[in-house]
Amino acid sequence: MRAKITGVGHFAPENKLTNKDLEQIVNTNDDWITSRTGIKERRMLEKDRGTSYMAAKAAKRVLKQRKISADELDLIIIATVTSDMVVPATAAFVQKELNAANCWGFDLNGGCSGFLYALATGSQFIETGKHNKVMVIGADKMSSIINYKDRNTCVLFGDAAGAVLLESSDDDNAGVKDFILHLDGSGSRFLHVSAGGSLRPASHETVDKDMHYVYQDGKAVFKQAVVGMADVSARILKKNELDGGDLKLFIPHQANLRIIDAAAKKMKINQDQVVVNIEKYGNTTAATIPLAMSEAYQQGRMSKNDWIILSAFGAGFTWGSMLLKWAID
Repeated sequence: MRAKITGVGHFAPENKLTNKDLEQIVNTNDDWITSRTGIKERRMLEKDRGTSYMAAKAAKRVLKQRKISADELDLIIIATVTSDMVVPATAAFVQKELNAANCWGFDLNGGCSGFLYALATGSQFIETGKHNKVMVIGADKMSSIINYKDRNTCVLFGDAAGAVLLESSDDDNAGVKDFILHLDGSGSRFLHVSAGGSLRPASHETVDKDMHYVYQDGKAVFKQAVVGMADVSARILKKNELDGGDLKLFIPHQANLRIIDAAAKKMKINQDQVVVNIEKYGNTTAATIPLAMSEAYQQGRMSKNDWIILSAFGAGFTWGSMLLKWAID
């Protein structure tokens, strides 16, 4: 039994925050942002809506594409760092919105690698034969935890969601073929939100000190991300006796265009094999990979039996790669 992706969809808010807009907010400019990140604009969800709103929208599009009812779902896994509430899980709100009466679900926090973690987890429920249909969603409202006075972070992040449906297949030559996942907790000091959890609950002090916003040591994260994503992507190819020429698409986490280019160079693949949409959305954390995958599919960039590699790096540090054989006609 193997898990395969049978549907993919995404949702991004209509409201855009462009580099020109940011020039009016912080000391930055379009040339500086574009040259260092590749980002031109990012999407912003309304303040009175949470991550679950985007996650449900993306999931509904997958269900419509697959032409199935939410009642057929066995499990919903949501990768996010911006849950609607501390309790309950965002999956509960999505399950309610979908009217998915026969499933259970949970949230998973793997930072920017969250979608890969969730996809690997969902695939195991399929491969054991325990479940037949698992909805895996990556969604984040990063605007809710970004300090728009901090030019080091506010230029990077946006809001979006992407979702895939995993189903069982008897075809051993299709679906999720392999994954390599890593965690190095020593990297947590370089990228984190220091307050809002059990260690430092919300208080006047934590709010006054801006401790509920993302902190990032950009240089340290960039250095580790280049090495981590490039190495694990090249390694999964070698492990499965493939090379860059066998690959149809490389779908990386959209954090920085220079990181993506470095990983592609190490894998020895061409630019037309790489999916890049960072210029339109920025870093949407757990949503970047399913969002990019959904757009690539809509654009007709992959066909059944194509080799696809997903790769990410995020807070924790977390990083990993996944090898897929595309299963949708």
